[in-house]
Amino acid sequence: MNNDGKTYNNQLGHMIEVIAKAGFSGIQPIYTWMGDLKDIDRLEAKLKEQRIELAALSLAMDWNGSEESEKEREEANQAISLLQRFPDAILCTVQKPSGRHDLIARRRNLLNIVNSVSRRGIDKGVPCSFHPNSPHTSITRTEEDYSVILESLDSAATGWTPDVGHIINGDMDPLEKMKEYDSLINHVHYKDWNGEPEFALMGKGKVDFLAITQWLMDRNYKGWIVCEDEGKEALQDPDAVTLHDGRWIKEELVPRIK
Repeated sequence: MNNDGKTYNNQLGHMIEVIAKAGFSGIQPIYTWMGDLKDIDRLEAKLKEQRIELAALSLAMDWNGSEESEKEREEANQAISLLQRFPDAILCTVQKPSGRHDLIARRRNLLNIVNSVSRRGIDKGVPCSFHPNSPHTSITRTEEDYSVILESLDSAATGWTPDVGHIINGDMDPLEKMKEYDSLINHVHYKDWNGEPEFALMGKGKVDFLAITQWLMDRNYKGWIVCEDEGKEALQDPDAVTLHDGRWIKEELVPRIK
């Protein structure tokens, strides 16, 4: 993420316009950089103007304590309140990576916080989904991390967002991991990866999007698939990459699905 998302602060209106131009039907912004469009009426108006749905909202927090800080709890509750205006839009919980020290205790604390936030969301009618990531400082990147965390999520309150690029970046097979925890999946992220050193422009890496998409179709998956391109080109020209991804999906991926 470029400059922890600050580069895109208050650019959400423009992003919605570009996403619509690319042929996508939904968007998943990060709550902390929504800027003026944290105003629910303005957000709803902009989405309607461009005929774009709010697919999900990313709540990316540090969550390094044994429980939420007062500020973290306040922001989570604000995000939940916003999502109540958009039925079926998902609260996607994400921890910002900060190191793998005190791993066992910090994974346990993270689980407690994610489950707590998700229960508050569900109580307000907001579906939730946990999103692991894969920087080397993340406590949600390895196969062991996945086993510990996914198997201890409160499945009555939260699902899981498999991000195929993060999974392969953590030395796992995305499709096999998705099959293993199939019952938890309620949201999906696509990004490509080539290991040089990490992510690639959509369609230029090693992720088997056709096999993954076909599997999702075969199991009658009804949720969102959100493209979250993190190739180096996306840092340089995110608008052009968004348009590229829309074309690649329409022209290269969709026609090959049975």
